[in-house]
Parts: sequence; C-alpha cells; structure tokens
Amino acid sequence: MNVQTQSSMKVFEKLESEVRSYCRSFPTVFTKASGASIWDVNGREYIDFFAGAGALNYGHNNALIRRRLVDYLLADGVTHSLDMATKAKEDFLTAFDNIVLKPRGLEYKIMFPGPTGTNAVESAMKIARKATGRTNIVCFTNAFHGMSLGSLSATGNKFKRGGAGIPLGNTTFVPYDGYFGEAIDTSAMLEKLLGDPGSGVELPAAVMLETVQGEGGLNAASFGWLRRIEALCRKFGMLLIVDDVQMGCGRTGTFFSFEEAGIRPDIVCLSKSIGGYGLPLALTLIKPEHDLWAPGEHNGTFRGNNLAFVAAAEALSYWRSEDFRMELKEKSAVIRSALERLTKKHPELRTRIKGRGMIQGIAFERPELAAKLCAIAFEKGVIMETSGPRDEVAKLMPPLTIGADQLASGLAIVEAAWSELLKRETIPVKATV
Repeated sequence: MNVQTQSSMKVFEKLESEVRSYCRSFPTVFTKASGASIWDVNGREYIDFFAGAGALNYGHNNALIRRRLVDYLLADGVTHSLDMATKAKEDFLTAFDNIVLKPRGLEYKIMFPGPTGTNAVESAMKIARKATGRTNIVCFTNAFHGMSLGSLSATGNKFKRGGAGIPLGNTTFVPYDGYFGEAIDTSAMLEKLLGDPGSGVELPAAVMLETVQGEGGLNAASFGWLRRIEALCRKFGMLLIVDDVQMGCGRTGTFFSFEEAGIRPDIVCLSKSIGGYGLPLALTLIKPEHDLWAPGEHNGTFRGNNLAFVAAAEALSYWRSEDFRMELKEKSAVIRSALERLTKKHPELRTRIKGRGMIQGIAFERPELAAKLCAIAFEKGVIMETSGPRDEVAKLMPPLTIGADQLASGLAIVEAAWSELLKRETIPVKATV
C-alpha cells in the first residue's frame, strides 16, 4: 500500500467508529469515480463490480443524470421539502407511472417513507398490519430486509440480529425455496403450517420475500415457487410484500425482479438505485385498496429529497425502450459464461454458480475462499464483495451501464484472481471415476 494511502487510512482508524466495514475490505482512499471505474488517491483505477451494494445501477457520476442535477441546482430548485408538493416530485411521479407502472399494467399508490431501504420495509410491515388487523409477518431463512428493529426482525442473519440488543418478534421464519434442496417444495410446507390449527403459527398479516436473496447468498427463487407463494397469500388472505430494494431497478434484468414470474405483489419496497445517482430515496408501492394511512401516520424529515427525484426521473429514461433490457440480457449471459468457464475448469473447488441477471456469483464449499478471492481481485483492480450466511459467495454486481469491453476486462481480472487463489491455497483435487 502506498505511503499516502497508509497515512490517510490512519485518520479513519483513529476517528471513525469500529462499526465501519467496507473500508476494511477495500483498504484504500477513493477520490474519483466515473461509470464503472473508481480511482484512489494514488491514481490507481479499479473496476467496480460492487456498484454501491446495488445503489449505483447506472454507474458513478452518470453524465446524463449529472447534467439534470447541475441544471436543477443552478436554477435554485427546491432541495428539501418534507412531503410538500414540488415540481421535481411531480415530474418523478409522472415518469414512474408512465414508464414503469402503466406499461406493466400495475397500479400502485407511491409512498415516500424515508430515504432508506429499511424505512421502506418498516412502512410495508406497518401498513400490512394495519390493513389486515394482524401482527405476524412470515419471512424466510437467509432473508435480509434491513437494520432497524422491524426490518431486522424479518432478517435471518444471526450476526445482524444480535446487534439489536433486544428480542426480535412478531415474525415467523420458514424455509426459502431450495433450502432443503430442489426435491422439497417449501411452499407446501408453508401451506401445511397455515392450514393446520395445531401448527402454532398464527395467521399472518403478510408474507415478505426477496425473489433473489442478495445478502443471503444469491439464492434465487424459482418462478413456480413465487407463484405458489402468491397463491397462498390469496388463499389465506395475507398480503404479499416483495422487498426489491437491491434486486429492483433492473438488477435481475427486468425493472422489477418479479416480472418474469408473473406475480403481482400487494406491496413493493424500492430503494438503492431508485435514487438514480446514489442519492437517498425509497418508495413503498401499495395497492390502492391497502393505502389506509392517516395523514402523517408514517413520516420522516428527508422523504422529500428533491435532488433524488430529479436524478430518479432521468434514470428512468433508460427504461423507455426494450434496448436497455436486451443489453442487460446480453451482459448477464457474458457473466454467466465466464463463471461457468471458471467452475468447469476447476471442479476440485466444488463451487456453484448462484444468482441471476446482473447479480451473480460463485459459492464455495470452503467459505473462506470467497473472501480470499475478493481480496486478490482487489489487489488486481476489481472491487467485489461476499455474501451468504458464512460469506461463502463471491458476488459480482457491476453497474447495469458497464460497457462490454470493461465488463470483459473485469471478468478477466476475476479469472486471474481465481488462478492466483489456486496458487496460494492447498486445494485437494477431486478424484474422478
């Protein structure tokens, strides 16, 4: 590490809380970013396969969005407005309705719950309970829904839950799709629990799920399983909440991650890349019949982030045609092909490819290898992180707008890191029959 970086890192070590995490994985001081690249104070360029944990789907400092923001600021546009009506909010609401909702035949009331994903989840849980008069929420093994107490109660990770400092309740965890392997349909298990008066499971207000569990290890639910869960919600009078905070805004290849499954959730949570430019913004989409809030019943000081409205409205322009979606499909196939090449080349590592669309990764039988691969990739100039209950998945999540050449370059670096990992580790070769 360069002396300048070492000196700069000492400031964070001395003054910042021990809770900091990503700067431990990526120990350098970043100073500039553009598109899918980010540079540190030493002038070294890194290809970003992390994308702000999914908050930068349109890349760093997207030029189209930046131009809108600069023009808005220079015109003295309103920046903070609580939930007052502003032209920036009107433009965003209109764009979201015309570009996202209407073409998909969806009708939702759009709530601005506060600028974070966990706030969107909190508001979804609250309105589901109010609409049904029930308290329990069904959630799933390896789920991640946020770090505030309500969303944390629906999060499966033991380490994260332990940070609450108090018991977390009013949720029931059931196995996610594939938790016991492909042969066992966990939706049938849920149906049995709900229909059995001796199960001890009270009738829930809602079922909340991620269609792909990002932090939980890139577990991707089958479309059939998602449809069966939706059918159970209709059968038992529960609301279906889809947490699309990380998987929405195109991360899986379509704007909403549930589109290809053909389901229609009662409530959808969006954040991260809905802000367009990495700006804080969150939406809770609610079917009109469930929008039972009294004025001010759920509010927050920064829910009127007008800069995010401006950025988000411009970001939606990517979805005006099918071209962008087709590009995502092509890039997703390139990522899958590269990962398949690696795993087939070295079967002795006993790995699996997980995820879909523009969020895919490799799960290692030896969990520690995922973090080691990410560390070597960082040494070579690619930023990527791990996920899963044991951090066993090395995850690739580049900006959706990454160019084909840069994507190929980043994947080549990952492949080089893979080769370096094999040199550094003692990997027993799997016997062949």
